[in-house]
Amino acid sequence: MKSLLARAMLALALLVPLGAVSQVSVAINIAPPPLPLYAQPLAPGEGYIWTPGYWAWSASEGDYYWVPGTWVLAPSAGDLWTPGYWGFENAGYFWHAGYWGSSVGFYGGLNYGYGYTGSGYQGGRWDHGVFRYNRAASNVNTTLVHNVYNANVVNRSPTTRVSFSGGPSGGRAQPTAVERKVQVAQHAGPTAEQLQHEHQALTTPTQRASVSHGAPPVAATPKTSAFAAPGVEPARAGAVARARPATPAQREPTPAAPPRAEAEARPQPQPHAPAQAQRAAPQQRQQREESPAGGEQPHR
Repeated sequence: MKSLLARAMLALALLVPLGAVSQVSVAINIAPPPLPLYAQPLAPGEGYIWTPGYWAWSASEGDYYWVPGTWVLAPSAGDLWTPGYWGFENAGYFWHAGYWGSSVGFYGGLNYGYGYTGSGYQGGRWDHGVFRYNRAASNVNTTLVHNVYNANVVNRSPTTRVSFSGGPSGGRAQPTAVERKVQVAQHAGPTAEQLQHEHQALTTPTQRASVSHGAPPVAATPKTSAFAAPGVEPARAGAVARARPATPAQREPTPAAPPRAEAEARPQPQPHAPAQAQRAAPQQRQQREESPAGGEQPHR
C-alpha cells in the first residue's frame, strides 16, 4: 500500500501526463508519428527487462514527445512488461498504459521490436527466479550477463513502423482470449523510475515530434533517465519519415468516453517486493546492426 501511495504522490509531484498512470480519457485527433528506427543499448546487468519506446502526448504543448526505450529493473522476480499502445477508437486516438504482470498482455499487435513482435515477448524468460536473455532479440554482453540462450524470433506482426492500432491505417490485431484475461488480471503500473523517465522526456524539448520531426535524438537509453549516459542511442534520422504537423484544430483534444470497459474493471495495481537482481555498470556497447523498432538482429 505504501508503494502505491508513493507512486501516486510522485506522479502528481512531477505532473506526469495522464497517459503514464492511466488510460487517456480524451480523444487525440492526430495520429502519433511512426515509430523511429533505433538500436537497442546493451543490457546494464542481470534482472533488467527491456521496455520499448513510445510516443506520449503533452496536453500543455499540444504535441507528441518520444519516451525512449530503456532497460528497467523488474519490480520483482517473475514480472514482465506489457507495453502501452495507442488505439484508434470512437474517432480518436486513446492511450492504453503499460503495466507489469506475470504474463504479457495485449499491446495493440504493434511490432516494437527486440522481442515485442506484436504478441508476447521473445526477448527473454524467467527461469526459477532468474531472468534469461534471448541473444537473438536482446543486446547483452555475455561477460556481464551470463544467463543467456539463443532462440529464433518469430515475427507475429508485420515489420512496420505504425505506432497505433485500429483506424484506416493502424494495426489490425485484436486481443486473444488469453490476452483479455491478462488485461483484467492483477498487475502493477509503471515503477517510480519509469515515471521519472517519462517526465524527463516531457521536459526535454528535443524529444517533441514538432522539434525532432519524428527522429528524436534520444531514442533509447541503457537505464531510465540516463539521457546523456554512454550507450544512448539516437534515432536514425535518414530513415525516419517526418511527422505531419498538427493543425490548431487537431491539437485540441476532444472529450470522449474511455474506449474499453474492461479497463475500468481492471483491479488496482498491487505492490511488489524488490527484485533480487544484481545491478552492474553499463559496458561499452557491442558493434551491431541498427534495427527498426519492429526488427530483430541476432547478437553474436
